[in-house]
Amino acid sequence: MDEEKDLAQRKKEAAERAKQLARERLAARQADEQAKSAAETGSLKTPPNSNGSQLETTKGEATEPASADDLALAKKRAAEEARARAAELRRQREAAASGAATEGDLEAAKRKAAEEARARAAELRRQREAAESGAEDDLELAKKKAAAAAKARAAALAKQKAAEASGDDDELAKQKAAAAAKAKAAAAAKARAAALAKQQGGAGDEGAKQKAAAAARTKAEETDGGTGRSAAPSPNDPLLEKYVRIIHEHLGSDVLEDAYINRLAKDVPTLVVKKEAYYKVAELLKGHEQLRFDYLSELHGTDFQTHMEVYVHLYSYPNRQPVALKVKIERDNPEVDSLVPLWPGANWPECEAYDLLGIRFRGHPNLIRIFLGEQWVGHPLRKDYEPYDAEV
Repeated sequence: MDEEKDLAQRKKEAAERAKQLARERLAARQADEQAKSAAETGSLKTPPNSNGSQLETTKGEATEPASADDLALAKKRAAEEARARAAELRRQREAAASGAATEGDLEAAKRKAAEEARARAAELRRQREAAESGAEDDLELAKKKAAAAAKARAAALAKQKAAEASGDDDELAKQKAAAAAKAKAAAAAKARAAALAKQQGGAGDEGAKQKAAAAARTKAEETDGGTGRSAAPSPNDPLLEKYVRIIHEHLGSDVLEDAYINRLAKDVPTLVVKKEAYYKVAELLKGHEQLRFDYLSELHGTDFQTHMEVYVHLYSYPNRQPVALKVKIERDNPEVDSLVPLWPGANWPECEAYDLLGIRFRGHPNLIRIFLGEQWVGHPLRKDYEPYDAEV
């Protein structure tokens, strides 16, 4: 509103100046006409032949050029002033027109900026809505994926637990069956002993009971062998047969003292080898292409009072098959070949057996006592071990 008032005021002032300029031009034109008419009147009134008139004429001629110069100068000045006023008026008009144009451009710019702002706001709102919608979709998808993963983990865990429970149940069932068989055999032996004692009577009762018990134990050992063996077939019987066949083919049939399935150790095929063939059999188990037992997982010694024994557990990762290797050695001179050249992992277990049982391993790179030290007297895991210092 202030700009419109200023524009109207400028227009009004410009109109007044234009009127004033027109009036000045009209006054100048009238003065010019009056001067021309006065000059013409003076030339007609002066007689040309009279002396006085000549003098007046001479004076008039002398004054006429001066009046003409003044008139010309006045005209010139009036024209310059008129041109200046016209230029000023033209400038004011142009300024007014420019102001009007500027105001129109400003209004158009405002409208355009408002439209652009509305368009940007609409686009931003659309993007926000799309982002919120996408985030909700992603969140829902993530929830579904997490739920599916949780279900899969729960199913896998339940399956694993079921497998473990089944395995435990199988092992427990095997142990229960073995215990039941032993109890049944013992009960039968007791019954036979009671019957025999009843028949014999008198002083022979105790001896009969002892004989019956011994017979029952013998029968149980024939069934179990005292080593976990059983007359029932094992899924690892084919493996044991394969191991024995390959050993007989390459080393002969006299290198093994025994071969059986150890039910108390997850049906692992067990080979009992002679002391002289211990290293050769171990070398064959590792190097044969059908066996390839590349991992030694366990090695330890045991004192049975009548003899000592070294137990080795091997595993074939290419075939995913286990085997146990046993060797019996003299208790008075417990010495056997070292397996470190075949499996470097036997280094520390053999040192442990040497430290705690006194078993010496021929060919070991550095057989030392790793727990007690070289100054320690005796070997603590021997059955007849007596501490050097009783207070220790």
